[in-house]
Amino acid sequence: MKPFARSDRVCGHIQKVLSDILLKRIKDPRLESATITTVKMSRDLRIARIYFTTTGNKKNVEEALEGFKSAIGYVKRTLAGQLGLRYMPELRFFYDESFDYGSHIDKILKDVKADDGFNHTSLEEE
Repeated sequence: MKPFARSDRVCGHIQKVLSDILLKRIKDPRLESATITTVKMSRDLRIARIYFTTTGNKKNVEEALEGFKSAIGYVKRTLAGQLGLRYMPELRFFYDESFDYGSHIDKILKDVKADDGFNHTSLEEE
């Protein structure tokens, strides 16, 4: 069994701490519905790509990005105290489109299933 890479452990810790910060400490209304979905680190632990999702439309996504941008200083200070790394990674926030894509695929599959059921019953009647 291959042990986890250090970057994987740091990703999990960043996600946990950042989710706690969003839930309990940041009072920005633009970030109320934001949820951290994934954190990916570069191998040298210098860059953290943080993926989030939020409810609503594109306007909410843009507002959440602005909210993260305005709270970056506080987030980095809080993370630095919790992580204990030699260098604080650069934080980059990205909207996670995988949930939108998944719901789109789910809708397509439901439409196909509904169409298939309709055609199947008409074939049985003949």
